[in-house]
Amino acid sequence: MHRRTALTVSAALLAAAPLLTACGSDAHPGAAAVVGGERIDVSSLQAQVKDVRTAQERSPQAAQLVQATGDLSRRTLNVMIFDRVVDKVAADNGVTATRAELQQTRTAFVRQSGGEERLASALLQEQGVAPGQIDDVVRRNVLMNKIAAKLGVTDTPEGQKKMTDVFSAASKALAIDVNPRYGAWDDAQVRLAATTAPWLRQISQDPGAAPAGA
Repeated sequence: MHRRTALTVSAALLAAAPLLTACGSDAHPGAAAVVGGERIDVSSLQAQVKDVRTAQERSPQAAQLVQATGDLSRRTLNVMIFDRVVDKVAADNGVTATRAELQQTRTAFVRQSGGEERLASALLQEQGVAPGQIDDVVRRNVLMNKIAAKLGVTDTPEGQKKMTDVFSAASKALAIDVNPRYGAWDDAQVRLAATTAPWLRQISQDPGAAPAGA
C-alpha cells in the first residue's frame, strides 16, 4: 500500500468568498442540490438523515448524539455533494475502487476499531454516519487515498494545496447549485459554508488505520 498521507486543508490557502448559488424551488423543484446536472433530491437527503437519527435514537447517548450533529440535513448534504466531487476527481484521473480494495479497507477499519459495533458507534458518534452508510465512508477513503497517490500528493503544505486545488477545480466544473435553504456551496473550500469535511482533514494511506473520526 502507499505511504500515509495527511490532507490537512489550510484556511489560509482556502481564503475565498463563498459562492452564493441560486437553486430555488422554481428552477429545481424538490432538489436539495444539482451537481454536474444531476439532482440530489430532498427526499434522498431526508432518507439519509432519517437513517442517522434512527441510529442515534437507539443509542444510550441519544440526546448527546442528536445535539452534537446539529443541523444534520446540512451536514448530510455536504457529504452527498462532496462524494460527487470525489467521483469526478477520480474519473478525471483514472482512479477506481475495486471490490477487493473496499473489502480490505473495511476489514482494516473494523480491526483497528476493535470490531464492527465499535466502528459503527465511533462513526455515528463522531461523524453522524449511520451503520448503513459505512460503505460510503470506506469508498471515500479508498478513492481519496488513490487520488492522492496518483497525484503524488505528499504530507506537506504544498501537497495539501495541490490536492485542494484539484478538488476545487472539479467542484467549479460541476457547477454545483444548492437550494438556498441549505446554504451556499464554496468551491474554494469544497464544502457548504459553515460545515466541515473531516475526510479532508486527514486520510490515511495505511490500510491498518481507521477512518477519520473513528
